[in-house]
Amino acid sequence: MRLLLKIGAALVAALVLYNLWIFGHVLYWRTNNPSASAFMNEQLARLQEENPDAELHHKWVPYQRISANLKRAIIAAEDAKFVDHEGFDWDGIESAFEKNMKRGKIVAGGSTISQQLAKNLFLSGHKTPWRKLEEAMITVMLEAVMDKRRIFEIYLNVIEWGNGVFGAEAASRYYYRTAASNLSASQAARLAAMVPNPRYYDEHRGARGLARKAHIIQRRLSYAELP
Repeated sequence: MRLLLKIGAALVAALVLYNLWIFGHVLYWRTNNPSASAFMNEQLARLQEENPDAELHHKWVPYQRISANLKRAIIAAEDAKFVDHEGFDWDGIESAFEKNMKRGKIVAGGSTISQQLAKNLFLSGHKTPWRKLEEAMITVMLEAVMDKRRIFEIYLNVIEWGNGVFGAEAASRYYYRTAASNLSASQAARLAAMVPNPRYYDEHRGARGLARKAHIIQRRLSYAELP
């Protein structure tokens, strides 16, 4: 019995230390830019298995050097209530749950921008109950420490946008040969439409439904509220 208690105490201590490590990073990133994310490291390792010289396409740019078109497109596509919620869109989660139950499989996630950032920065792409719980805990940390603009700035700079492509600047140059500050409304809407499945759309740029989804996002741009 004592052995089990010791093992349990050790696990709790390890969990506390791990979350303190995460919280330390969140505090640091409030004013300093992350050089990489868990997703970046995971994808770089995957690419280097095939080509040891592979590198990621990524360049950090400040918030003001990212087109307002792209900011509005991402919010319209991914999290329309971003500036109002505290990390979780409960209506969106309920709607996603109902869709998944109706279809008998996961077809919608309901994750907010804050939740997606938590996942991208610290967690793997594998979906497990434990990962969702950790994602929620990190989301609370992000919302407690950072304002919405900083959360969104980091998000725009680290999310995946293709095979080894991360962040708005790299995506803009990779797909349109222009800076993120110069993206038009139609270009921004198409990039936003790619976010849920970026590697697939990188390889299938004429995929059925992508243009239609981008058109819907573009129509919603004027309704998106920016932090």
